[in-house]
Amino acid sequence: MPRLFDPLTIRSVTFPNRIFVSPMCEYSSEDGFANAWHLVHLGSRAVGGAGLVFTEATAVTPEGRISPHDLGIWKDDHIDMLSKIVRFIHTQGAVSGMQLAHAGRKASTYRPWSGSGRITDVDGGWRNVLAPSAIPFADNFPRPIEMTPKMIGTVVAAFAAAARRAAQAGFRVLEIHAAHGYLIHEFLSPLSNQRTDQYGGPFEQRIRFAKEVATAVRAAWPSALPLFIRISATDWVEGGWDIEQSVALARELKTLGVDFVDCSSGGNIAQAKIPLGPGYQVPFAERIRKDADIATGAVGLITSAAQAEEIVASGRADAVFLARELLRDPYFPMRAAGELGQEITWPAQYLRAGPNGAKPRPAMPPATD
Repeated sequence: MPRLFDPLTIRSVTFPNRIFVSPMCEYSSEDGFANAWHLVHLGSRAVGGAGLVFTEATAVTPEGRISPHDLGIWKDDHIDMLSKIVRFIHTQGAVSGMQLAHAGRKASTYRPWSGSGRITDVDGGWRNVLAPSAIPFADNFPRPIEMTPKMIGTVVAAFAAAARRAAQAGFRVLEIHAAHGYLIHEFLSPLSNQRTDQYGGPFEQRIRFAKEVATAVRAAWPSALPLFIRISATDWVEGGWDIEQSVALARELKTLGVDFVDCSSGGNIAQAKIPLGPGYQVPFAERIRKDADIATGAVGLITSAAQAEEIVASGRADAVFLARELLRDPYFPMRAAGELGQEITWPAQYLRAGPNGAKPRPAMPPATD
């Protein structure tokens, strides 16, 4: 069975270990541009020894941002700073990844420390919030516009254009964000998608948008590079999206060239009761890995080396995604290696802090795709 510090190869990319940095919104951009904060935030996790470092949810259109301060990749001008961040991540031997996102009905809201719910026009909000159906997420959120088929096609094209820009910036992994109540998840769930056309109703029609995005992104993204998707495996509400539908979706997406399912949950229904606890989402990764025969990642309250090792070594998932624990400790992977008695390479600048015989970390070879 694989172990936490074993390499993992998907297509042409080899991850040096199975500890992945989960996409975490930083709400620190202006007009979608990355800046020094993103370089230090993402670069620190690469220095800390993570195998894969994901950007936060990166908007494919300005209207697809959660807040006016989200990272974006809807125009070529965004590429330059992102490419600098990518190059630094690669000097540390980590793999760089970008998550592509559209917030759907949860767009045009305040960043968490500035307020909640719909942001006013004066504070930078916008009116053209899109969704499969004109159902707001909550009373204090925007009432969205029900997307026409033409609007849907425009967003699919925006995902593909963003994938091409991500490749130009040098990213080695791309993830489609189809979780947490954002646009693609909204189409998947019958609780947020009440359409009566070809994008609503039966399961096969509710997954149409997700499949169109995956197809378009796979065609725009280099064939040698991995494509991930993050899903919410359940809405945690009766009658909503659930694990059975998630397994069926994963099977469909695998045939379209998706290589890996990042298994989260919830976020689509404001009143959902989520049974939080250590590793509470791991069973979703285990079930999808087994029944859809696709690589998966587990995420959610994974906070210790022993816990992460057990998940991977037992074959419940192929990798673990850490979020809050890596905010608390960017060097968790190096600490975990020490606790588990496994070797991990260190930045040359930090060798004097490592165990006897610690080896300097090689940079990732330049991409040849």
